[in-house]
Amino acid sequence: MLTLFRWLAGLPLGLLHLLGTTLGWAGYLLSPEYRGRMKANAAQAGLSAAQWKPAIASAGRMVMELPYLWTRSPNDPILPRMRFENEALLEAALARGKGVLLLTPHMGCFEVAAQAIAERFGALSPITVLYRPARKPWLRELVKTSRERPQLHAAPATLAGVRQMIRALRKGQMVGLLPDQVPPDGMGVWAPFFGRQAYTMTLATRLVQQTGAELLLTWAERLPHGAGYVQRFYAFPEELPADAAESARRINHAMERLILQCPQQYLWGYHRYKSPRPQATGGSEEQE
Repeated sequence: MLTLFRWLAGLPLGLLHLLGTTLGWAGYLLSPEYRGRMKANAAQAGLSAAQWKPAIASAGRMVMELPYLWTRSPNDPILPRMRFENEALLEAALARGKGVLLLTPHMGCFEVAAQAIAERFGALSPITVLYRPARKPWLRELVKTSRERPQLHAAPATLAGVRQMIRALRKGQMVGLLPDQVPPDGMGVWAPFFGRQAYTMTLATRLVQQTGAELLLTWAERLPHGAGYVQRFYAFPEELPADAAESARRINHAMERLILQCPQQYLWGYHRYKSPRPQATGGSEEQE
């Protein structure tokens, strides 16, 4: 499997995306459960079929670009494929030295976002991202090493990983989270997401409260035909209150606004409204 993964990494990005389109539609047509969840989640957001159905192919493209993104040599920069918008927001926040917490939904190419930020802003600050170790040994090592690049650090989804992020923010560095990930039981609160209660992590709020870090939103749009990506940055629209439930509501609302910018690239098949899994020994906080 690893050999196939590395072989795929050598294919042009445009071809990987073309293969991903086929993969996305195959998964949609062959899995009634996945198909039903995509339809239900998109309907919950009030979208028409024309608005969300392109996300079927987008999900497959996300999977097929992973070999390139995960096994690419550190000497092969991603920046030539990346364009930035509103990056002055991040530069200014880093200059203030309080640390920056970057939030992005499961939208576009969230795997490329941290790599591009590390390459573009690594001279100012490294970035630490939380990841969940894979269950299969060969994939576990691949995932970990793929997310350890120059100026890009991977924190495991454990209490030790949370402490690592806190230390990074207190040093004035960057941390990245996907706040629409369902956390383990006891590590979140129920808050509305597109009008339905969803178990929502409280980690982002706790990191801001404990470190005084600034909060920014970002996402990386996948351009057609393998043309690259556009990374966009936004100010968080409001302060996070101390109340965990209200803070989660505001974060979910901010994610909704980002997602509605480009619902064609959101992972509508993600099981966002599931009940949380039991907390693992050691108190992990799950994050892609």
